[in-house]
Amino acid sequence: MREDRCEVTYIDEERVRAVAPHIVDGLTATRLAELFQALGDPTRVRIISALSQAELCVCDLAASLGMSQSAISHQLRLLRSLRLVRRAKRGRMVYYALDDDHILGLFTSGMEHVTHE
Repeated sequence: MREDRCEVTYIDEERVRAVAPHIVDGLTATRLAELFQALGDPTRVRIISALSQAELCVCDLAASLGMSQSAISHQLRLLRSLRLVRRAKRGRMVYYALDDDHILGLFTSGMEHVTHE
């Protein structure tokens, strides 16, 4: 007997009908999976962590995380493509920030979950 399965097959039609309209469509599921995949990388999580504190340029991020500017730029490109961070050019400097409060909320909720005992 497998503990992760029902012992009998019984479909509760009422529950299935109630849940079905609330299941995300394929495209939305793919986009959400890409978001969580991006957050599945420790370097990108650390970048999000730094940007949750302040708007920073690549130089500042590289120094804060002890990494090369090239490595940080590579990760920022992916984060930007998924709309997790945004950039703003000011003079000769390019500053990065979290794209919106949803990203901060995701990060904060995740931190609360992993630090909760």
